[in-house]
Amino acid sequence: MAKWGEGDPRWIVEERADATNVNNWHWTERDVTSWSSDKLKELLLGVYVENEEGSCEITEVSKLEGEASINNRKGKLIFFYEWDVKATWKGTSNMGVRYTGNLEVPNLSDENDMDELDISVTLCKDEPETPLIFLMKQEGVKKIRTALRSYVDCLKTEFTQGMILPTANGVSKQQESQCSVKVDKTQFGSASSAPRPTTGVKIPTCKFTMKETFLTSPEELYRVFTNQEMVQAFTHGAALVEGEKGGKFRLLDGNVLGEFQELVPEQKIVMKWRYNTWPCEHYATVTINLTDHGSDTELSMECKGVPGSEEERTREGWQRYYFEAIKQTFGYGARLY
Repeated sequence: MAKWGEGDPRWIVEERADATNVNNWHWTERDVTSWSSDKLKELLLGVYVENEEGSCEITEVSKLEGEASINNRKGKLIFFYEWDVKATWKGTSNMGVRYTGNLEVPNLSDENDMDELDISVTLCKDEPETPLIFLMKQEGVKKIRTALRSYVDCLKTEFTQGMILPTANGVSKQQESQCSVKVDKTQFGSASSAPRPTTGVKIPTCKFTMKETFLTSPEELYRVFTNQEMVQAFTHGAALVEGEKGGKFRLLDGNVLGEFQELVPEQKIVMKWRYNTWPCEHYATVTINLTDHGSDTELSMECKGVPGSEEERTREGWQRYYFEAIKQTFGYGARLY
């Protein structure tokens, strides 16, 4: 057994259960470093701010050094995380001038209050002064702090299943909690008023299909879903779209996000897709097939793994904020099925 530091009461222990423990305490540990690294990148790459001077977004997480774990010690869950984060941001003025800068969070730790984090935002060397630096230092820092708080919220729920907590009478129970990530309201459907299911609990899901016809070629329609500028055009806002296998996407103020799993140009798109209000790490699988009919393209979509209570909201969201928005923005209007 090793400890974090001399005199530090938090111990790093192997995941184990001591059957001879006379007090019926169950000690376990889970290493969540890899998951944390992916989650921090996902959340930070969704940061985008804009005002009358222009816009800024985080484009790369260049450094993530640290570790994270969950420990059950004497019936208490202890969440340990310590990270040194560095990232690159890019800004574009309303005149089209581009700027590049850096940000650093050296003390993301369970020992520091989220409101007390040091978040440093700078311009790269030799970059001229720009009002966009103030946009990042004010609104950008707020968004970064919200993203980091979301990470901590999910950390405290994502891996607690199986971390057994003893009760006063010796009967064990599992901690129940849920990931309550704060998100801004968006026009993409109204969030369900029902409480989210506890992370780790199996929830009922459903599958539905949709069809639409677009007056354009499969090549062009494929680009609409995988090209960042085109996505930003029909969603009328900032978006992150990495149009490649394994590439991430995040749109509609960060309330819709996912990852491209399979891309066949002009033919097929498979993606992990979710609302940010769904249980942490729960994704639906969306498969889009494009069929060339010469004068138009038929889009067939299958969406499976949608939480049962979210079927109507998800179906209406795709109809209104994807299909109808694409037709209105690019002039691909046709009859509806």
